[in-house]
Amino acid sequence: MDLPVVPPVAPMLAKAVKKLPEQDGTLYYEPKWDGFRCVVFRDGDEVFLGSRNERPFTRYFPELVEAVRKELPPRCVVDGEIVLIRGQSLDFDALQQRIHPAQSRVRLLAESTPASFVAFDLLALGGEDLMEAPFSERRARLEEALAGAGRSVRLTPVTRDEGRAAEWFDAFEGAGLDGIVVKPGDQPYAPDKRVMFKVKHERTADCVVAGYREHKSGPVVGSLLLGLYSADGRLHHVGVAASFPMKRREELVGELAPYRLDDLSEHPWGHWAEVAQGGGQSGGQGSGQGGAQGQRLPGAVSRWNAKKDLSFIPLRPERVIEVAYDHMEGDRFRHTAQFRRWRTDRTPESCTYDQLERPVSYDLDEILAR
Repeated sequence: MDLPVVPPVAPMLAKAVKKLPEQDGTLYYEPKWDGFRCVVFRDGDEVFLGSRNERPFTRYFPELVEAVRKELPPRCVVDGEIVLIRGQSLDFDALQQRIHPAQSRVRLLAESTPASFVAFDLLALGGEDLMEAPFSERRARLEEALAGAGRSVRLTPVTRDEGRAAEWFDAFEGAGLDGIVVKPGDQPYAPDKRVMFKVKHERTADCVVAGYREHKSGPVVGSLLLGLYSADGRLHHVGVAASFPMKRREELVGELAPYRLDDLSEHPWGHWAEVAQGGGQSGGQGSGQGGAQGQRLPGAVSRWNAKKDLSFIPLRPERVIEVAYDHMEGDRFRHTAQFRRWRTDRTPESCTYDQLERPVSYDLDEILAR
């Protein structure tokens, strides 16, 4: 590629904060999109889709390669997010399915569940490197560059109004967005640096601890497997709680030992292995795969790392913990939940989906029209 900025480029990152930073005259507020971070490089017909870990997405999204050729300037580098829109909201589960090793499957999914690209920064245009330019200038140039874009390449909305950003934070969640990103307008593009800010939703839920996976370093607890009961009494895998100090991981092995089950067939997720052998595939970290009659199970093999063993040590589902989470993706936690405390006052059967807040739905087209 003959561009002033060439791949790979590690995207600029954001650090988490608890509340929206107050407007100081320089800040820009944007919705936080829930998809795959991607830096798009276009040099004529040559297109490269770079991921956050700098591995190419190009082969997985042929429809976006064609959209970039039609809807972006002939020579440019654009930072943004690959998303999958279903109806009026984002569908991250369906987006995960797009990462598939078989090219025939890739082509089929490109037609049945086409992805879109939401642009939010401009790193280069023509022969000009814009990475040292302030974000205020990059944003203005991006708006000009995308003036002729269509339905597959979209421009994220932005506001300078802190009050409006606070409204977006509450309202847009129903469309699958998970917070607000705040960008200083006077800053250059800083690859792999956390110079932006992100504010995400945080809620709590009481969950059943139904098992754990061992840490990669040895026979200590790596993550706790969390479950919630549906109305029909089935226990569904909804995610994991992790990020424990090493000493605490060691202590948890002893604390959970009395609840270990040697016979997986006695566990509510005992048939997960049968489902896996039947050809199902799991999602990423914290996700599960559909089981018999739609039950969500812990999964067997990670879509992102086929060598990663996601088998687990089953526990009698008798202990309850309170966890913090940002938002749901369908019927599971979108990201790893954070341990808050043990709930000895709660019974496992009381840990149901009914306790979860459900955001009001919002029209995604209306958000992008801004």
